[in-house]
Amino acid sequence: MINYIYLTVLLPLIGFVINGLFGSKIKNEKVIGIIGSSTVGIAFLVTLFAFFETLNLPVENRSNTVELFTWLNVAGLNIKFAYLVDQLSLTMSLIVTGVGFLIHVYSIGYMHGDKGFWRFFAYLNLFIFAMMNLVLGDNFVVLFLGWEGVGLCSYLLIGFWYDRKFEKGTVPQAAKKAFVVNRIGDFGFLLGMFLIYYTFDSLNFNEVFHKAASFPVSEATFGLIAIFLFIGATGKSAQIPLFVWLPDAMAGPTPVSALIHAATMVTAGVYMVSRAAIIFASAPTVMMIVAVIGLLTALMAATIGLVQNDIKKVLAYSTVSQLGYMFLAAGVGAFSASIFHVMTHAFFKALLFLGAGSVIHGMHEEQNIQRYGGLKKYMPKTYVTFFIATLAIAGIPGLSGFFSKDEILWYSYANGGFLFWFIGVITAMMTAFYMFRLLSLTFYGKERFDHHHVHPHESPSVMTVPLMILAFFSVVGGYIGIPEVFSGEHGNLFHNWLEPVYAPAIARLNSFGSHSNLEEILLMIISVALALTSIYFAIKIYTQKPEIAEKISTRFKRLYTILLNKYYVDEIYEAAVVQPIQKGSEKILWKFTDNMIIDGAVNGIAKIVDASSGLIRKIQNGIAQFYAIIMLLGIALVLLWIILSI
Repeated sequence: MINYIYLTVLLPLIGFVINGLFGSKIKNEKVIGIIGSSTVGIAFLVTLFAFFETLNLPVENRSNTVELFTWLNVAGLNIKFAYLVDQLSLTMSLIVTGVGFLIHVYSIGYMHGDKGFWRFFAYLNLFIFAMMNLVLGDNFVVLFLGWEGVGLCSYLLIGFWYDRKFEKGTVPQAAKKAFVVNRIGDFGFLLGMFLIYYTFDSLNFNEVFHKAASFPVSEATFGLIAIFLFIGATGKSAQIPLFVWLPDAMAGPTPVSALIHAATMVTAGVYMVSRAAIIFASAPTVMMIVAVIGLLTALMAATIGLVQNDIKKVLAYSTVSQLGYMFLAAGVGAFSASIFHVMTHAFFKALLFLGAGSVIHGMHEEQNIQRYGGLKKYMPKTYVTFFIATLAIAGIPGLSGFFSKDEILWYSYANGGFLFWFIGVITAMMTAFYMFRLLSLTFYGKERFDHHHVHPHESPSVMTVPLMILAFFSVVGGYIGIPEVFSGEHGNLFHNWLEPVYAPAIARLNSFGSHSNLEEILLMIISVALALTSIYFAIKIYTQKPEIAEKISTRFKRLYTILLNKYYVDEIYEAAVVQPIQKGSEKILWKFTDNMIIDGAVNGIAKIVDASSGLIRKIQNGIAQFYAIIMLLGIALVLLWIILSI
């Protein structure tokens, strides 16, 4: 099936065309939902067959290129529209199509009765089409096509409910914010692509990475390329300073949050950095920047998540924090661990968002967790699956999140040092605390909603079955990446699978410290103990003694207010960037440049022509005697000129 990998891209495109052109005429929601979901489901099966086919090939033959046609061939720039089928692209493709299929099925129930039902599924299919181009592209140009495509689809899906309000503004404003912030990052990505072509005379992955590993290129050049690419990644994957768009992206329907802002699109930056691992490995200074930015993003987002009350906002900042962990792993050279966390995070975070959607659905669109409480008995299936996902993200042993998060913490210690590990484990403690705060305020304790207007109920099977499947993978998904300290001679299967992709980068790094298994186990025990302690206090405070939370928020009111307002980053950007640009555009570009210079020049020329034509118009007065006098004067002047010339 490797040669038919293009079907995984073509099928969602077909679904988009059918629902986009004929969905409004079909009208039957089941038919529209089946078309949208089945195209992604079949794409998943094709990817799965390609995976098993690749798995059966010798390791040296597991990277294959499927060329469709020549896209560009101009002045030495030869870009083929081709797909690269290797261990990394197949892993990402399985995540995109597998989790994407479950979210499509879930959306059939969640979006039931929406006036834009057909449009929603058309956008979802278009997103999967763009995302598959991104992860399968054989070169930076095809990747960038998918990169911009998911940006467009993100704008369309965030702004799907365009007639609704969202916090301080409207839903379209939230969509525009995501679009504009991503364009900043994309500009950096483009500069990186230009420099790659200038340096290596190619944009094809295999050629560029082979030359990067063997050609004599200065560290400064590698550093410049890597920093430009990372700027692009900070935009798409919501890292400091371009993280502000993702929380506002919660204005879209909850399945959008699950698909785009938890499982797939936001991990595009992580994928791109991992794909270009050899370039980053050749720029150690930028690697350190990646690790530090990832670590600071993880910590900052976790502190904000401690006090948020919107169920989707808590999960949004959790996503930003987990993305920070992924970049921390990539920054310390643990590229496989980074992608491993991408996979496990896709399972439990998609489950958390879909579970939140189930709660919102059952609570008649209420999203404030302070108005929930005691929902466990009303939504048993949602509760159990949400509880499993919460355990997974908290890093409890036996669940997928434990394996990937612990691996990142270990590599941050082994390759980055004690400080990296310490900040990482403190962030993990906060994650466990705010997630069980969310769980407690939602499903445990006193019922705080109005029983006269709100009647909680379990979601239909079309929504709960995807939750159960994701819960299953949230439990077992991590066992393909059991740490080597426990897996013995078999080693870490996930690392072994991706090792050929990262071999040149790891060889270039050559900086992994040697530490004993005892150290790894000890740090593992410490992180688990701290997570369990956080869980205990979260349940204790928000279920049994809520007055403690009130006392803490009162005693540390200033800090609480800062965290509740997200460090005022949006306000700072508004005052330091947005308003100066708007006012500068108004005064300089509009009133001075446009009105005074451009319009002034155009209008001034018109006035000169009008004035001069007014003078000439006075000569043409229609009086014959006047014309005769002018003619005589003209003849006299000519005769005078002739006489004087003799």
